[in-house]
Order: sequence, then C-alpha cells, then structure tokens
Amino acid sequence: MDEKNVEVYDEEGAHSRKDRPTGSTHFGDVDFNEEKTEEIGDASWREVCTTCCVHTPQEWGYISIGLFLVLFFLYFFLLGLNLLGTAAKILGGCTAGALFGDDTNPVAGVMVGILCTVLMQSSSSTTSIVVSLVGAGSVSVKIGIYMVMGANIGTSVTNTIVAMGHLGDGDELERAFAGATCHDMFNFLAVGVLFPVELITGYLRHLTGAMIPKERDGAGDKWEGPVKKIVSPLSNVIIKANKSVTKDIANNSGDCSYGGKFYPVTCLGEVGYKTCVPSKTCEADENGVVLDEDGEKCPKVGLITCDKSAGCPAFFQDGASRRDDEISGGVVFFIAIVILVCCLIGLVTILQKMLMGVSTRIIYKATSINGYLAMLIGAGITILVQSSSITTSALTPFVGMGALRLEQMFPLTLGANIGTTVTGLLASLVSDGVSALQVALAHLFFNISGIIIWYPIPFMRKIPLDMARTLGKATRIWKGFPILYIFVIFMMIPLVLYGLSSLFQQGSKGYTVLGSFLSAILIFLIILTVYRWYKGGLKANVLSSFKNRQRRKGASDALPEDMEYIKAELARLRDHTGLADEIDEVVEEEQKLKEDEVED
Repeated sequence: MDEKNVEVYDEEGAHSRKDRPTGSTHFGDVDFNEEKTEEIGDASWREVCTTCCVHTPQEWGYISIGLFLVLFFLYFFLLGLNLLGTAAKILGGCTAGALFGDDTNPVAGVMVGILCTVLMQSSSSTTSIVVSLVGAGSVSVKIGIYMVMGANIGTSVTNTIVAMGHLGDGDELERAFAGATCHDMFNFLAVGVLFPVELITGYLRHLTGAMIPKERDGAGDKWEGPVKKIVSPLSNVIIKANKSVTKDIANNSGDCSYGGKFYPVTCLGEVGYKTCVPSKTCEADENGVVLDEDGEKCPKVGLITCDKSAGCPAFFQDGASRRDDEISGGVVFFIAIVILVCCLIGLVTILQKMLMGVSTRIIYKATSINGYLAMLIGAGITILVQSSSITTSALTPFVGMGALRLEQMFPLTLGANIGTTVTGLLASLVSDGVSALQVALAHLFFNISGIIIWYPIPFMRKIPLDMARTLGKATRIWKGFPILYIFVIFMMIPLVLYGLSSLFQQGSKGYTVLGSFLSAILIFLIILTVYRWYKGGLKANVLSSFKNRQRRKGASDALPEDMEYIKAELARLRDHTGLADEIDEVVEEEQKLKEDEVED
C-alpha cells in the first residue's frame, strides 16, 4: 500500500483535520497536502515547548535513536555534496580555467561566472579564483565584478539537483523545487536589475573603490570551516581536486595537454604526498619539464592531487593522463549522486517518522522567526560550511517534506548568499594590492543591494516567491521539468549568450556583423515566443504537451497493475457466470468433430 494513503491516527483517534475540533492538520494526515499556508492557525510557545520537551522515557529513547540517524544521514549527505563538488572540479577544471580571462565583455563575464560555477559546483571556488586572478592582474576589476555576478546565479544549480531527489512524490517535489528555485529567482532578478545599473553607472566599482585603501600587503592565512574539517578527512581518502590547475590555466601558466605542466602525472618514487606533489617553487619549462629553483626535476600532479595528511587518495594514479583523471571524476560524480539520493531518502523518512502526528501549527510556529534573523542564521551557517550550496541543499529536503515554509526558506537563502561572500573576502586577504579586495567587496555589496531591492518591501518580496511557486507547480504537470529547467537555464542559455558575446571580441568586422545579425534574430525569436506564449496559444500547447507526456508515463507505469486487475476480474466473472464451463464444453465438441473427420 502507498505510504501516503496509510491512515495515521493521533492520540485523539483523528486522521484528518476534519476530525479535530481545532481543525488543525498533523504530519501524517491523509489530507496533509491539501492544507494551504494561509489556513494554518497560530500556536502558542507553550504548545511548542510541550511538544518539544514533554515526553515519556520510551519516547525520549525513540527521539535519541531518530536524532542519531538524522546526524548519520546528514553527515553522509554533506560528504556526498563534498564529493559532488570535488568531482565537478575534476571534470570541469581544465575547461573552466580556459574560460577565465580579461579579453571579454560584461555579458560574457556573467556567462563565464555561471558556466564555471556550474562546472565546478561551487560559487566559493569560482569567486576565490576570480579574486586571485584580479589580485594577480590577469583579470580587471570591472570584468571580475561581472564574473562574481554570474557565480551567484550558477551556485543555485546544486540545490535544484537535490530537489530532484523528491521525484517519487509529487507533493514533495513541488515544494522542494519551489524551495530550491526561490534561490534561483532572487539571483536572476538581482542580476537583472544590477547588471544594467553596473553597466551604465559602474555603481559597485565606484562604491567599493571608495572603500578600499590605496595599497596594502597580502596578509593572513586560508581558513577552513569546521564542517569541512569533519567531512574532508573521509573525502580526501576517496578523491581530492587540484585547484591549482584551473588557476594556472586561467593565468596562462600551464595547460592540460599531455607533456605539459600537469600531465602525465609523475611521482618521483613510491606514491605519496612528498614524492608526487610538486613544491610551490616548481615551474614547467618550454618542454613541459617541471623543475624547481635549483634545476632539480619535480613531480607532476594533474586534476587529482594528494593530501598532506591523508596521503594520495584512492583514485590517484601515477602516470595518469587527463582522460584518466576525468574518468575517475565521472565515477565519483555518479557515486556522489547515489549517496545524495540515498541520504536524502533516509533523512526525509526519519524526519517524517519523528514529526508524525505533530500539528503543522506547532512546526510553523517553531520555524516562524523574523526574516532578518533568518538571514543572519543563513549567513552564519554558510560561513561555517563555506558553501551556500551546502546550506541551501541541506534545507531543501525540509521544504519538500513540509516542515519549512517557502517564506522561511527565502531569507535563509539570502543569508547564505551573504555568507558565501566571506570566502572571497578571505581569499582577497592573502593577495597583494587592493584590486582583489575590491572585487570581494563588490560581491558582498551586490548581494546586499539585491536584498535591499527584493526583500524589505512585501510586494517586491512576493515576486521571486510567486515565480518559485509557479516553477514548483510545473512539476505537477510534468515531473521531468526540473531536468529541462537545469539544462536550459544553467547550460544552454549561458552557452548561447557566451558564444554570441564572444563574436564581438574577435576584432573582426565580419564577426561583429555576424554577432549583430544573430543577436537581432535571437531578440526577434524571444519577442515572438513571448507574444505566442501569451496571445498565440503557445502556453496552452506546451502545458497540454507536458500533461500528455506525464499522463502517458503514468499510464505506462500503471499498466502491469491494471492488467493484473483485469485478469482477476475476468477470472471472477467467469467463475460467477459459469462461462468457463460452457467454453470448455464447446471446445471439447469441436475437438471430437475434428477427430471424426480425420477417421472418415
């Protein structure tokens, strides 16, 4: 029997809000998903404290076991996210490094930020690289600001992927996808407003330029959050990404070709950290031979490197080529997805069991905190884990199961956006000069400006929330919509816009004319699509197509059960009417007639 159809009774013997005098909905009710947010009543803090803290010894035992299982699944969920990001850096490290450069325009800068963050699954890594490149003079402050804008958009792809773990339940998928995409919508709207403002006025560049000193020396050290210290020891035993590859390629001080600075991987002796990882003084000569300052040969590592404490990971291979490392990255990426899905199912199942029978009034009262306080909490968590993707991805399952409202998820994601800028600020502190610090501050004030525009005024706040809810409802029409959304929004559109903008940077009139012609066609197609969507019936046709696709899939999935039901009904009908006996008699008579004809 389907779990959502199982009747769950509370201490009053009720299994629906219709059976209770208060009309409140409890987790596990048969009509749990029918309740709307505005219908949820208010609870007192006394009720919250009683539900939280007043239990029998047996109940406390069950709660302790539940909390242990939650922490167990949460640890491996974070490990899966760590492995996912590491594998993405290995798969896209060389490509991402080649995308960075100052020979670009503002549109291309934003697209580079999106694509690199999607490839590496980490806005923190992208902003740190951009800040380092600006500090080294490889990228200008102006282009660096546009790149961190793009990184803000690209970071939201991870929790959108996590939301797809709820594909098995339509109600949870709708809520989880809306919770994940409210982050997307804010980032798109913030860039949509501040990109043209920055392009016309240089608002962020001038604001941060006025705040920084004229010159400074690099000082400080890299800070690693406590969560990474907990997860990294196990992750580094499996695989560890070499972040220097992307930075060196972006700085034009190395490439991923065979015989270059990174490949083939070469260890000077038995495989280990000291024999395989080159020191900072090692540089590749024109023949690709890596030598230290004394002219001694150095080892080489590619996209996969060794850890000083854990040694060389399981997927490290002496003599590996770029293809070998990328295959290893692909395998780990698949393993990470499996870990994430399994832990997501485990987390949601345990939390649902622990919340079974608890009123939604009490849950929403407990999570109903001031929006600005929620931002501080989101920022604090993100500073600790050093990744907004981890923060939003960990919160998405709570939205999916209905324990966290979209209105509460939104300020937490805004806080996560603020928290992730700390990584860039820390990276800027170890760079000489003020340019790196200026870009890091621009990232911070970009997010603050976006929050000022889209959060304090209720009408403005409603826009990204309504957009996210609409996307959530689209999953009702077709469950494959999240996959299409990720492909179009985070891959196809950035690639098309990056390609178009690159045509204007070639210094050729032919390419400029071609870019202008293709841009005009693209604008015409966009206008035509918008017109047909609202006036030409395109919206109805697309929705009908999605519904038909989902209906066919549902019919196909239900076909085996339907066939078994039809067979059972036919057998019952034959037994009831005696039709089977009559058919058997007719068959026997026909066989006798055939036998007589043969004898004659």
